[in-house]
Amino acid sequence: MAEHRSMQRAALLDAARSLLSEGGTEALTFPALAERTGLARSSVYEYFRSRAAVVEELCEVDFPVWAADVSAAMERAGTAEAKVEAYVRQQLELVGDRRHRAVVAISASELDAGAREKIRAAHGGLVAMIVEALGDLGHEQPRLAAMLVQGVVDAAVRRIELGAAEEPGAITDAAVSMALRGVRG
Repeated sequence: MAEHRSMQRAALLDAARSLLSEGGTEALTFPALAERTGLARSSVYEYFRSRAAVVEELCEVDFPVWAADVSAAMERAGTAEAKVEAYVRQQLELVGDRRHRAVVAISASELDAGAREKIRAAHGGLVAMIVEALGDLGHEQPRLAAMLVQGVVDAAVRRIELGAAEEPGAITDAAVSMALRGVRG
């Protein structure tokens, strides 16, 4: 029985990812989850008390996977500069990924304080990954620099998501250049 419940929970989370990546947080409703999974709406409530609870669990499950991808890319990089580049590139490579799209939709939405705190902590963990590399590059304020680099990444993510005129690869290259060389390009 426990195994069946965990499969249903996984199916609900997967349906939530799809709904979020297709239509943002407005699309994430219990009737839609019930419809996608073939469960009764009352069953959905047995697993999650609210949309916020679904979102919180998605963050707990997906953020670490995503952060591990970024971390692994950075570990493969040799120099501090290559680590910063890997940090930017890997996040932008994940943009088309449903998990990532769901996380972006969640980040942009109206959430309760608990879910927002979890997202902030996860983002903080991501940013912490490059603080050391930026320190190695000689930055006097590596934490601040890390936040600003993440701001560049977030702007590039939005640009790619919008289907901007530029190719995603060109946006990624520009973001890497901005992160490493500032406005001098």
